[in-house]
Amino acid sequence: MPSRSFLVNSVKYFCNESIKFGRYNLVKPGNVSRSLSIPECIPKPSYYLTGVPSETLNSIDIKDHKQILQMKKACRLAANILKSVSQHIKIGQTTDEIDKFVHKLTIENKAYPSPYNYKHFPKSVCTSVNNVACHGIPDDRPLEDGDIINVDITVFFEGYHGDCSKTFLVGDVDEIGINLVESTEECLNMAIDMCKPGRRFRDLGEFISRSACLMGYTVIPAFIGHGLGTYFHGPPDIYHIANDYPGVMEKGMTFTIEPVIGQGTEMVEILEDGWTAVTVDGSRTAQFEHTICITNDGAEILTLPD
Repeated sequence: MPSRSFLVNSVKYFCNESIKFGRYNLVKPGNVSRSLSIPECIPKPSYYLTGVPSETLNSIDIKDHKQILQMKKACRLAANILKSVSQHIKIGQTTDEIDKFVHKLTIENKAYPSPYNYKHFPKSVCTSVNNVACHGIPDDRPLEDGDIINVDITVFFEGYHGDCSKTFLVGDVDEIGINLVESTEECLNMAIDMCKPGRRFRDLGEFISRSACLMGYTVIPAFIGHGLGTYFHGPPDIYHIANDYPGVMEKGMTFTIEPVIGQGTEMVEILEDGWTAVTVDGSRTAQFEHTICITNDGAEILTLPD
C-alpha cells in the first residue's frame, strides 16, 4: 500500500524529474455512501444478489445479426448516458452525485447499471480522478479546478451489456493534462481503425504501446479490454501492451478497447477498498473506451450516442 501521507494529503503535486507531471491535486479517498437500490421491475444480471457472475465462456462469442442489434441497443444507451454525464461534470460536483445521476438515468431507461455488485463493487459507475488509474469508487470528494476524471459506464439492457468510458476535463486543466487526455483518445481511435477480420488481437497492444511511447506516455498494463454480450466480461482479452495473446478477429465479434495511459511509471497499487487503483508515483492517467463489432471489412463503434 502507498504511504498514508500519499493517500491522505491533498496537495499540489509538482514533479521535478525529467518528466513533468503538471499541476493538479492528488486524490484523497472520501466517504462512500450507501449503495442505491434497484427496483424489482428492472431485469437483473446473474451476479445481482451474489456478486459473482455465473457465465463461463471458453471461446470467443460470434454474434448473429439479431444479437448484434441487441448489443447496439445496450451500447447506444450507455453512450447516451455518458453524453448526459458530460453536461454534469463541473467544479464542486461530487463523484457520488455523478453515481446517483447515472443510476437514476439507467433505471429510468429500464436498464441495470452493470457495475452494481459486480464482484461486490458498491456503486453504479466507476469514477477515476487524476492519479486514480481505474475503478475509482464514487465518494463525497468534490471535483476541483484542474482535475481530469474518467467516467466508465456499463448498462445491462434487454439481456446485453454495453460499455464505454471517457475522460473529462474539469475547469482549467493544465496543458500537460490536456495533452495526456487528447493523446489517449487518439490512441484508442487509431487502434479501432486497425480492427478488421483477420487482424491479430495482439496487434492492438503492440500498436497502442508503441504509439503511447512515441507520445511520451506509458500504458498501464494491469487493465485490459474484453469481450461482452449477455456477459459483462469474457474472451477475447484485449491487451494494450505488446503481448502474445492468440487468435484473430472475425466478423460478429464484439469487444472493448480501453487503454489506460499515464504520464509516469506503469506501476499501480490497489487501495484497501479492493477496487481503487492508484499510480504509485502519483502521476495522472487517462482512459477512453468503446465497444466495437467486427464487420465484413472493418469495425463498427457501437457506443456512439444519438
